[in-house]
Amino acid sequence: MAAVLFDFSGTLFRAESAASWLRAALDETGHALPEPELAATARALEAAGALPGGAEPVELPADLAAVWAVRDESAALHRAAYTGLSRRVPLPDPGLHDALYERHMSPAAWTPYPDAEKVLRTLRGRGIGVGVVSNIGWDLRPVFREHGLDAYVDAYVLSYEHGVQKPDPWLFAVACEALDADPRRVLMVGDNRAADGGATALGCRVHFVDHLPTAQRPDALLPVLDLVG
Repeated sequence: MAAVLFDFSGTLFRAESAASWLRAALDETGHALPEPELAATARALEAAGALPGGAEPVELPADLAAVWAVRDESAALHRAAYTGLSRRVPLPDPGLHDALYERHMSPAAWTPYPDAEKVLRTLRGRGIGVGVVSNIGWDLRPVFREHGLDAYVDAYVLSYEHGVQKPDPWLFAVACEALDADPRRVLMVGDNRAADGGATALGCRVHFVDHLPTAQRPDALLPVLDLVG
């Protein structure tokens, strides 16, 4: 293999829990909720699908269906989709909906999977190109820098910067071109079979991992090292 492409959320990094997310936004804005109410509100936000990188909505509101379908094509659409979902849940201050959205873009809201650094470092040592191809509405580069993984990434291809979202093969083609790699010698690693599987249209191989909490997935990325040879 000449290069490996990785998804971001659920593949290399895991978002914080809904409770941690809500608690951080409350702290940052000087608000507080009693613990039982905080826990209940976090569960409601999670069910609403309001946490980017978290669970999808249990029930998608009809008035948000159109923006949800294309949410990763621009920063504005991404914010509109997720703040629209969070506003289904009552919060102590209307400004908290924007505070929650801002919080999820913070490096502190993300944790690398335990084996991510080893895999990326080993690929770099072998001279194999590494790209990150993500459906996202904001710049995730600071997350990689803060967690010390940016040095191992050769190219970032983010949907909102191109106006195209996975599984469109064009996004993967952009990544392969940036890495000067023949798609037939590229491995795509992701957690979403529908979105990340789009790479197969170019001839890329695809390897899937499960989107689990970091403590439950200590070594799922290690097989990538065997797959690239």
